Amino acid sequence: MAPIFIRGVKKNYGKNAVVHGVDLEIQSGEFIVILGPSGCGKSTLLRMVAGLEEITGGEIAIDGRVVNQLEPRERGCAMVFQNYALYPHMSVAENIGYALKVAGIPKAERDLRIADVAKALSLEPFLERRPAALSGGQRQRVAMGRAMIREPKVFLFDEPLSNLDAKLRIAMRAEIRRLHRRLGATSIFVTHDQNEAMTLADRIVVMNAGNVEQVGTPEEVYHYPASRFVAGFVGTPAMNLLEGRINENGIFIYDEGRTVTLPAERGKQLAGQRVVLGVRAEAARLVSPDAPGALVATADFIEELGASRVVHADFDGLPFAVAMTGSVSLKTGDRIGIAIDQDSIHLYSTETGKVLVAPARNNAMTVNA
Repeated sequence: MAPIFIRGVKKNYGKNAVVHGVDLEIQSGEFIVILGPSGCGKSTLLRMVAGLEEITGGEIAIDGRVVNQLEPRERGCAMVFQNYALYPHMSVAENIGYALKVAGIPKAERDLRIADVAKALSLEPFLERRPAALSGGQRQRVAMGRAMIREPKVFLFDEPLSNLDAKLRIAMRAEIRRLHRRLGATSIFVTHDQNEAMTLADRIVVMNAGNVEQVGTPEEVYHYPASRFVAGFVGTPAMNLLEGRINENGIFIYDEGRTVTLPAERGKQLAGQRVVLGVRAEAARLVSPDAPGALVATADFIEELGASRVVHADFDGLPFAVAMTGSVSLKTGDRIGIAIDQDSIHLYSTETGKVLVAPARNNAMTVNA
C-alpha cells in the first residue's frame, strides 16, 4: 500500500492549460474515483501519476518519494488503459503472465497465478486464444488481468469498463471492489460514469475544465454538492436548478414572478442576491396544482424505472424532475403541482457557482454568505 500526494500539479500543451494546480491527498489503500465529463483533464491527471505525461508544474509523490523524474516502470504502478494495449502475437495466458515472466517468476508459479486471475475474470475458456479472436469486453478483461497479476502497490484505471456490456460492467465493478479489498492497493479509477463512481469509490474527485470541483464520499458528493456544476453533473436525474433572485423578504423569485419560500431566516441573509436554487428529484413531490405554494407546471413525460419512476415536468421551458415510487396517471400536457421539501433546498452563487446554502445533516441549514 502506498499513499499518493499530488501538490499543485499543472499540465500545459503549449499555451493551452488543461490541468490547473490540482491538490489531492490519497491515503494508503484508498480507492479514489476521478469523475468528470470528457475533456476535463481526469485522464491527463492519471497519466501524470503513471509517468506517461510530463508534469508542467507541481509534484507527485508515491509512497513518500517524489516521482516527477522517474520512468513509469520505476513508480510501482500497474495501469489498465481505456484501450487494451495487448500483445497481438501472444495468447491470453501469455499476455496476462508477461510481467511475471519478465520478472523471472518460475513457470509453475506463473501458471497458478494466471489460472487464478483467469478464473476471477471468467477468462478460463480463452487462455489459448490471441487478442484478435476475442470480443472487446474479453480483451478489456485480459488487460485488467495483466494488471491484477502483478499485485502492485498502486492500481491506475483509465475507464477500463467502457467497452463492456451493461451486465458485465456491473459484474466487473463488483470484481474490482473485491480485488481492492483483497490486495489493499491504493487505487485511482477514472470514469465519466457516475454509477461507477458511486459504486466503487471511497472518495470521489469531481473535475471540471482542469479544476477539482469537489472531493468527498459518494454520499457527500450526491447529497451536498459543493458547486452548481457538481449538482448538475452528479445524479440521475440531475439536480433541478432554477436561476433567480432573493427579494428583501427572503423569497426566491424566478421566471418573471414565480416564487419559492425559503426556510427560516436563511433567505433574508442572502436578500438581493442572484442565486441558483437546487433541489433533488426525490426532495419534490406531486400535489394538486391548486395546493397552497405549489409550483404549477405541465407534465412532459414519465420515465419508468421499474420499482420507481421520474415525472419530467416543464415550467414554460424550464425542466423539473420529480422522483416517486407510487403509481401515477398522467399524460403529456397535464397540469400538475409540485411541492418542494424546504429543508432540502440548495442555493448556489450565479457568479462563482459555489454553494451558498446547503442542507445540514440534521436538517438545519448552513450558509456561506
